[in-house]
Amino acid sequence: MVALKLIRRKDSPNWWLRGSIRGISVYESTGIADRETAEIILTIRSKEVLDESIFGRKVNATFDQAAESYLQGGGSPRFLPALRKHFGTKPLRKLRQNDLDAAALKLFPNASPETRNRQCYTPFIAVWNHAVRNDWADVRQWSRPRRPKGTTRHRRETRSGTRPVPYDRAARFVAAMSPAPAMVMTALFYTGMRPIELFTLEMKDIDVVGRWIIVRNSKVGEPRGVPMHEFLVPLLEALLARKDRIQKVFRTFRGKPYTISPEGGGQLSNGILGARKRLAKKGVDLTDVSPYTGRHSCSTELVVAGVHPHIKDQILGHAADDMSRHYTSVPQAPLIEAINRLPVPDMWCALPWWDDPLSHSRQHVKWGRSK
Repeated sequence: MVALKLIRRKDSPNWWLRGSIRGISVYESTGIADRETAEIILTIRSKEVLDESIFGRKVNATFDQAAESYLQGGGSPRFLPALRKHFGTKPLRKLRQNDLDAAALKLFPNASPETRNRQCYTPFIAVWNHAVRNDWADVRQWSRPRRPKGTTRHRRETRSGTRPVPYDRAARFVAAMSPAPAMVMTALFYTGMRPIELFTLEMKDIDVVGRWIIVRNSKVGEPRGVPMHEFLVPLLEALLARKDRIQKVFRTFRGKPYTISPEGGGQLSNGILGARKRLAKKGVDLTDVSPYTGRHSCSTELVVAGVHPHIKDQILGHAADDMSRHYTSVPQAPLIEAINRLPVPDMWCALPWWDDPLSHSRQHVKWGRSK
């Protein structure tokens, strides 16, 4: 076949496109039952395929197509729905910095620069970088929002999770949690991973022997390797010993994978709030500890331990050079040595679930009970 044509299918009321142009095959629904409208779509789609055959995929790839491919590849869905709705079928080649800036202002008119960066610029750039790797878009340096000069840096109270805490303080908080979320928090503090990265880890991503963890789709859309602290080895060995078909490593006390939603990193909030409530009954205020605290604390402790900034950035995924991506799945001795400099408080080591993490992971402490 040398052209596209309209066909009918018995299982669909709509017209379908079928055929090929210059070696590019098409078999897709027009989404339209009306013949005349379908003919218009046929003409438009034929031109798109012809252009693609001559100029490459870059000429027609849309933001929505790139976002869908990014998600299918394991990318984070967080904050993407609003961006997909806004940019829709606009071709990537037509998107410019002013389009991204305008989207951020329209979608988050009253938000701070930090919020716009987190909820608009970061997911947009992750999709764009994915498109670049697929040769759907050109490499481009996107500018992010900055705080206006002269503005105070303390206009509002700092929210939980934005500052590090000492590891003995974190240990006291984790000791007040149910085992399943306590295991998640332990892994966050001893890897420096983002919560959403930890929730998406699968069995195949853990190399206990090599002391290495593979994050296949990070927040910025790049794969990376994470060194494994010796403290985590017994925990990960136990979790990998599961015999069911579920591939996710970290799960709720019900044995189900944590749900990733556009509005949050998963179902860890109940465990956090429960621990805070139990500690408050004892007169202890640890509201400065939350899932993201682990990443900030890990970063700070690595600096305190004298770890070179480049090594620290490699561990946390801040470095995105070609060499670091090339060695994603290859254990790196300097990184493993560095992560083991993180302190391990006696209280953390004494938690009762360490003797059998797998069986304890199904235990649950309700809000009203004390640990």
